Amino acid sequence: MAAGELAHPRAEELEVGPILLALADGNRRRVVAELAERPDEERLCASFDLPVSKSSRTRHWRVLREAGLVYQRDAGNGLYMRLRKEDLDRRFPGLIQAVIAADQVY
Repeated sequence: MAAGELAHPRAEELEVGPILLALADGNRRRVVAELAERPDEERLCASFDLPVSKSSRTRHWRVLREAGLVYQRDAGNGLYMRLRKEDLDRRFPGLIQAVIAADQVY
C-alpha cells in the first residue's frame, strides 16, 4: 500500500457482521442511503451534513470503509467516497436495499 493510500477489505473478505455493526448507527445508514442514490458517483466526504463533530465524522468514515461498505480515495485536497455496491450486491444480494428500505419505514 502506497503512502496516503487507505486500507480497504477485498470483496472476498467482506463479512456481514462488521457491515451490520457499521449500519447500526443512524448517521452511517444515512450516508449509505445517500450514496446508494447515485452508486456510480464519488462524493466528497465533507459534503455530508451530519450533526456531529469533525472527529466523529472521521470515525464514521473509517467504520464504513473498514466494514467494506465504501471505497475512499484521498485526492490531496479532499477525501472522496463511493458505495461499494457491486461488491456488496455480489456478496450479500439485497442487503443494502433491505436496510435502506427498513430505515425508511420509521
